[in-house]
Amino acid sequence: MSRIGKKPILIPQGVEVKIDGHKVTVRGPKGEISKEFRPEVDIVMEDNKIAVKVRGESKLVKSLWGLTRALIFNMVNGVVAGYEKKLEIEGVGFKANIEGDSLVLNMGFSHPVKVKGQEGIKFLVEKNVITVSGTDKGSVGQMAAKIRDVKPPEPYKGKGIRYQGEQIRRKLGKKAVATAK
Repeated sequence: MSRIGKKPILIPQGVEVKIDGHKVTVRGPKGEISKEFRPEVDIVMEDNKIAVKVRGESKLVKSLWGLTRALIFNMVNGVVAGYEKKLEIEGVGFKANIEGDSLVLNMGFSHPVKVKGQEGIKFLVEKNVITVSGTDKGSVGQMAAKIRDVKPPEPYKGKGIRYQGEQIRRKLGKKAVATAK
């Protein structure tokens, strides 16, 4: 029995949920999200709550139970409050600008790198902090990871793009290792 899957999801005021077979559409003040779920899991709306029920007892079905409940909860939470990830740019001459709906990164390459925003994703740049925000938790995280992959932080000086609060494991380098012996 899934601890997460058996909990019902409360629908807050101002949120409209539509269940059409295995497709769930959630509409709220921040936008609308639709997602298709596996047929092994039944999604039922009772009163002002969403319940996830399963067919069968296989390992796959049990894992899908908790996953489906968590995804629907994230959809409801996303249209109410939204999600955001912050990234920090560290390094001399590294900077970011917004051009239309895409993010332009100058990261020391011979050319600027353009990162096109997905549907429903917004960028905000303040000094050396990039904020990626949207209603879909998965898309926000994926877009932030895509931006970080342009120039991940290197272990010697820590230059690059990192998540805010991320700890970079630093290495000593040749000089420090040679003097330590």
